[in-house]
Amino acid sequence: MIITAESVTKAFTTPDGGALPVLDGVSFTLAEGEIVALLGKSGSGKSTLLRCVAGLIAPSSGSVSYRGTPLTGANPGVSMVFQTFALLPWLTVQQNVELGLEARGLPAAERAERALKAIDTIGLDGFESAYPKELSGGMRQRVGFARAIVTEPDALLMDEPFSALDVLTAENLRGELVKVWEGRGAPVKSILIVTHNIEEAVLLADRVLVLSSNPGRIRAELSVELPRPRDRHAPRFEALVDTIYGILTGREDSAAEAVAAAADAAATAGAGAGAAARRQPAATPMNTPLPAVSPGGLGGLLEILMARGGKDGLAEIADDLSFEIDDLLPLTDAALLLGMARIDGSDIELTAEGKDFAAADILTSKQLFARSAAARAPLVRAVVQALAATEDHTLRAGFFLDLLRRGFSASEARSQLDTAVDWGRYAELYDYDSDDDELTLEPGAQAHL
Repeated sequence: MIITAESVTKAFTTPDGGALPVLDGVSFTLAEGEIVALLGKSGSGKSTLLRCVAGLIAPSSGSVSYRGTPLTGANPGVSMVFQTFALLPWLTVQQNVELGLEARGLPAAERAERALKAIDTIGLDGFESAYPKELSGGMRQRVGFARAIVTEPDALLMDEPFSALDVLTAENLRGELVKVWEGRGAPVKSILIVTHNIEEAVLLADRVLVLSSNPGRIRAELSVELPRPRDRHAPRFEALVDTIYGILTGREDSAAEAVAAAADAAATAGAGAGAAARRQPAATPMNTPLPAVSPGGLGGLLEILMARGGKDGLAEIADDLSFEIDDLLPLTDAALLLGMARIDGSDIELTAEGKDFAAADILTSKQLFARSAAARAPLVRAVVQALAATEDHTLRAGFFLDLLRRGFSASEARSQLDTAVDWGRYAELYDYDSDDDELTLEPGAQAHL
């Protein structure tokens, strides 16, 4: 066993001194000879977990051990590949690759020999003296791989290493990584990769750990018992992708909740009305964040579904549009949140509200969106209520940002408010003046509450 994480919990301190929970009781292992994927949406804490494994940050509670020894600083047995390449622009390819070896005090001749071997392994021989500015994005990431494997780590940690690349380059690099791993050309014993891409996780990993969001917890662990190289169109591959998609969209959770609700109803019969309902926490801006999508993007998905008879598989839609399933997940989340779609098995299906929205003219669609957003999107509803409570129906955006920072990081709070502003403007519930940084309630908005 190379890495053991036990009940890792991590919370950051907000500007007002509060706690922002990111990870909650995460436990997993990474053994020799395996690739493990940490898969989750934004806010699942997967990158934070990776940094805990690397020893770059310490858990608030719980522990991470390297070969049985709890970490008290940087993990000596790992190397990292970053999303943004993180190359030093004033150094050549070879000099960038040698950095880790130089930090370990190796002689120049040995550094050069090992660096050239790593460069050759990842297919960049001939570019040893080139500078990062002379390389494409894919080639720069190859340098990142070479720099990571040259130190011969026990575990290679990768933080969404392909997400900054175009689709074809990313696909090529994934294939190269599999070839190197299968041929054992890379001097690493295990790989831990963070990703939000379902197919990427199934293509690469032996095990997939699916994390929930806000805070991150391990929702499911799935073994991928498929031979490499893996065929995306094989029935077993597609079935596993669909299973993970169902976990991420909460399809399995919904089924479990239905069973639990039935059990509650039986257990609380005669115990007073609403006893079971009180067990379910109310939706708030903190526990039900807004998906970062525009009303126009949502409308596009609903119109596509309408043209397909109101129901289709998200995998089929993504494939026809040349997107990944993951690219459509935020749109799906928004449709589910607003009650315009529901999940039916492996399909997404329009509700009556969704059909009305997809078929409506622009003015009617605004009214339908306003009704759904004010009723079902907690942050939009909270903004309308707060503005309605003031004498002049106006508040500074900073008021909402300060409140959101109690449950989100500064950047996430800004993203949440930006999405709420976009939705509220489209629905004509409130307006935003960027010069004064103020939100103002629109006439008639309160009628939707």
